Amino acid sequence: MSEYVVTSVKNQIGFITLDRPKALNSLSLDMVRSITAALLKWRDDNEIRAVFIHSSSEKALCAGGDIRFFYDVGTSTPTGDSALLEDFFSEEYALNHLIHFYPKPYIALMNGVVMGGGMGIAQAGPDSCLRIVTERTKMAMPEVNIGLFPDVGGGYFLSRTPGQIGTYLGLTGEIIGAADALYAGLADVFIPTSEISGLMELLSNSDTSDLRKAIHDFARPYATQAEPAQSKLAAQRTEIDALFSGNSVMNIAETLKKNDGVFAQSTLATMEKRSPLLMCVTLEQLRRSASMSVSDCLRMERNMVRHCFKHGEVLEGVRALVVDKDNQPKWSPAHLSEVSEDMVAGFFNEVWPAYAHPLRSLNG
Repeated sequence: MSEYVVTSVKNQIGFITLDRPKALNSLSLDMVRSITAALLKWRDDNEIRAVFIHSSSEKALCAGGDIRFFYDVGTSTPTGDSALLEDFFSEEYALNHLIHFYPKPYIALMNGVVMGGGMGIAQAGPDSCLRIVTERTKMAMPEVNIGLFPDVGGGYFLSRTPGQIGTYLGLTGEIIGAADALYAGLADVFIPTSEISGLMELLSNSDTSDLRKAIHDFARPYATQAEPAQSKLAAQRTEIDALFSGNSVMNIAETLKKNDGVFAQSTLATMEKRSPLLMCVTLEQLRRSASMSVSDCLRMERNMVRHCFKHGEVLEGVRALVVDKDNQPKWSPAHLSEVSEDMVAGFFNEVWPAYAHPLRSLNG
């Protein structure tokens, strides 16, 4: 079990505390396994009525997967470590599915950085999940910045945001705050960090049968501090819907170039730094995911991630961002005009026959 995941039980609530602050709680395989083990243990325990996941640090709930591990394994001579990389994604996606369909209230305190894999352990099913944001929340699905795509079920939850917000967030990897998250339907309530101690006291002492309602009631006095109407996404919604409604990243980029507005030009400048190929793959992923189930999205993403490492774009992205830190990735292809339909389609080819897919048992 991971030294970075601390579990405890109080007041019939299972607490999961991520405790890897120096790495912003980036998920390792051991951490994924520890969280999974706790959730499976508590799922059928009648003495556990809810689960609460949070961090030991205000800096981050979770910054994502351990991308340095991805790079080290992906660039080394094939060894047993490559199997660990395969295990990581299979088990992480299975954890995302477990959380999404968890039968008990699953409460996530999304304080600080919540990105990539951090979103995967917070964006669960609407019938059980309660997602809390604070003024410190920095939320994103920034995978295109490292030559990857918004995985961990990102295709599912981004494609179900209002209008084209998910497309915008997926193609740009932009960071949003509390009001934006609430407006996009990626969070449920706002609680200022000054009141987190009060929230913890509520969790420790309340005997209510409806814990989600109790937290909503607790958060109500602070709602005006982060109203969806205050969201930048709300103010930009008309532009976002108009600019990101197409099925071609090239056409979206051309439309942005013709628009001399501040938002359009800023967005274009951001996209020009991202992987052209993985932006195109992401757009296709989001369009497909809109009509798919959670399980089918995760199975598709598991195929896609294998293709990503085979292509090598993600390794170059991590090199530029984390290893050499030159922030000068040499994307392949280097320009949107060089990305073909066949290149994109290749990322959706089946890797395993249906009976052998590592996530074949997922339902719903």
